[in-house]
Amino acid sequence: MLRPAALAAIAPLLFTALSGCASIVPLTAAEDATNPDCAEMVVRLPDAIDEHELRETNAQATAAWGSPAVILFRCGVEVPGPSTLPCYTLRGVDWLRDDSDAPNYVFTTYGRDPAVEVIIDGDKASSNALVALANAVGSVPAQGECVDAEDVLGEE
Repeated sequence: MLRPAALAAIAPLLFTALSGCASIVPLTAAEDATNPDCAEMVVRLPDAIDEHELRETNAQATAAWGSPAVILFRCGVEVPGPSTLPCYTLRGVDWLRDDSDAPNYVFTTYGRDPAVEVIIDGDKASSNALVALANAVGSVPAQGECVDAEDVLGEE
């Protein structure tokens, strides 16, 4: 058992050691994070997106940029099926956009397995992040693409 004097002496060392871990961004791995295609994407991620530097995370197939983190990346999320969310194509990658928690925007790849989720703090970062991630995400071939309602329902 440590005596109060001994604890007081090592407290600054403990604080320094623990604060060194503060730069790690805590994230939760997606269900399919062990998919080998996720590893292929992660090694292709950019070191920076705009002025936001890549940071270390604590979960497989994840990434974060900015301090504090303003762009989050998770590979291996559930592959989305048909959706009413708006779908955008940027640099050959289709993204569903969920703005229900604006200014935090959740973008999920459409037509790719494994699927990728990117969360962007719209107050501090832009959708340029999706363009910056296109090389990494595009390393997995598309198996489907965004379509308009007219393509599905036919023109009326």
